[in-house]
Amino acid sequence: MKQFNDENGNLVELFFDESIEAKHCLAIPTYKNQYVFTKHKKRGIEFPGGKVEAGETTIDALKREVYEETGGIIKNTEYLGTYKVYEEYPFFKAVYKVSLSNIENKNDYLETNGAVLYDSVEDINEADKSILLKDDCIMYLYKKAKNKNAN
Repeated sequence: MKQFNDENGNLVELFFDESIEAKHCLAIPTYKNQYVFTKHKKRGIEFPGGKVEAGETTIDALKREVYEETGGIIKNTEYLGTYKVYEEYPFFKAVYKVSLSNIENKNDYLETNGAVLYDSVEDINEADKSILLKDDCIMYLYKKAKNKNAN
């Protein structure tokens, strides 16, 4: 287990146990050697993800969220970790490295403006980044995924 603090000072614990039941999911997707982000209408550029709905597995939710927010079709997933945020209502979020087989154009991306592709997080203008791309735990998992891509 690793520990971090989020932007609000909340304790964040990162576990490497896929059996932990998470009600939220986050994808770190790649497509044609680039990272796929979504541009949230309020928060800015971030990795796609969201809540696991009733009757869904974490992977089901991951596939749905990535498609809804980017048009991306998931080809492969690899578990990276699950983190718990200790805020008023603590929650677990499972994070996966994801490769996409395709990105479809859509008329509606719900709360986002669709997919944006970059070679790395570091290529995104700081002012355009969501608070999630400034989070130490998420950046730790991004670097873990990036190192796996290099191997």
